[in-house]
Amino acid sequence: MREFGYQRADDVPGAVALLAADPDARYLGGGTNLVDLMKTGVERPGLLVDVRELPLDGIESTPDGGLRIGATVTNSDLAAHPEVRRRYPALSQAVLAGASGQLRNMATVGGNLLQRTRCGYFTDTARPCNKRVPGSGCSALGGEHHNHAVLGASDHCVATHPSDMGVALTAFDAVVSYETAEGPGELPLADFYLPVGDTPHRETALPPGALITGVTLPPAPVAARSRYRKVRERASYAFAIGSVAAALDVHDGVVREARLAFGAVASRPWRAHAAERALTGAPADAETFAAAADAELAAARPLPHNGYKVTLMRNLVVAVLTQLTEEAAR
Repeated sequence: MREFGYQRADDVPGAVALLAADPDARYLGGGTNLVDLMKTGVERPGLLVDVRELPLDGIESTPDGGLRIGATVTNSDLAAHPEVRRRYPALSQAVLAGASGQLRNMATVGGNLLQRTRCGYFTDTARPCNKRVPGSGCSALGGEHHNHAVLGASDHCVATHPSDMGVALTAFDAVVSYETAEGPGELPLADFYLPVGDTPHRETALPPGALITGVTLPPAPVAARSRYRKVRERASYAFAIGSVAAALDVHDGVVREARLAFGAVASRPWRAHAAERALTGAPADAETFAAAADAELAAARPLPHNGYKVTLMRNLVVAVLTQLTEEAAR
């Protein structure tokens, strides 16, 4: 591992100033992803700015009935918070599905959003990877890609985003707050992650040196009736091969409102807008749910060895929406 400096930030402006003064610096939260990448040589920061002790570890209600979540809230605290479990249960379930207990105790909300792909070619510095070395090529296209993207990919990168938490936040229109040397800013999570295009190394729309300070969930009554379902290759801690965050409001057998987001199928958490449109105003039954999934997955472009994900996601959507409908009828 390359030698690096370490400095603990005393406040948000101080942390931002340290990054502004050193473009080779990185923010350090729980370190559950960054430190691993430093060990493999993918990340080589000259300075780590520890932001873990900044006063960004609260969860509080907003005046309009939403929730404000600080960037240094641990994943464990987020999943266990009573208001998260009551108002946005899919978010709590997603976080609990996302890692082992030890990792959840360390990982932070801000860091979770910024975690890098788990594509094996990204972490193998001996192999070409456009995300790691722009212009070097994408080894996964002709190599191992059974768990790679089927939506929104390009010839330059077919990696998937690993966050479970991000999928639920995407379904509920979360907004990311950040601080820069020029002042504060906000980004809807829908705009936070950039399309992969021909610049897969540019992953987010955050300005250079920006520090995530929190995430705001707007009020969403439908979110109280939500679920997160994750499919993985083993029952213990593992990254998803497909996941769904869903919320459904059904009245007299008709869908009044639907929220749907997919995980492990694209370079970013994937909001299923086409499926939501197909669901709204339609009968709440398996036929509608399957048609909605098909509407979203019509844009899928699977590779030779990951076409199974299209069928998996279709079945997963039907299963989760059926569960929500049955629970609403009780």
